[in-house]
Amino acid sequence: MSERKLSLPDWVVMGRIGTPFGVKGWVRVHTYSEALDSLSHYAEWGLGKEGQYQRYALVDWQIQGGGLVAALAGVTDRSQAEFLRGLEVVVPRNELPALGPDEFYWSDLVGMSVRNEAGEALGTVGELLETGAHPVLVVRAGEVERLIPFVAPVLQEVRLAEGVIRVDWGLDY
Repeated sequence: MSERKLSLPDWVVMGRIGTPFGVKGWVRVHTYSEALDSLSHYAEWGLGKEGQYQRYALVDWQIQGGGLVAALAGVTDRSQAEFLRGLEVVVPRNELPALGPDEFYWSDLVGMSVRNEAGEALGTVGELLETGAHPVLVVRAGEVERLIPFVAPVLQEVRLAEGVIRVDWGLDY
């Protein structure tokens, strides 16, 4: 583990740490990618919250019970693994695979403006949640928080260059 803080956008959020797995410091990892083993391709992860991340070397990993479990350097028992629970997993942006023309990473959507088909501003994306059924945009406008399914037909268009996501969603939903 390294105490040096990491800065986004050099790093991309690709998952989060779940519950401990066993007694030797292994953790369950909820990945935000299609392939369960995608995070295993990175020798180093950053773990943290709200832009404050610390580096951890990936020591070992396996697919277990339909999910990824991992051993990280310096995490050797269950109590240390429990301490990591809920932390985001980030990887170096420059090590990510190249994207196609209409592809994006979830972290690229955070901070984008969300508008409905009537052109009304719903707020900005604070984060994305993986619910199991489908991803959900957490859209905030002042004290108002909206949870908007990130699936068709609700999702109409993502315009990365303009920083706008268009959805079929009303102000009063």
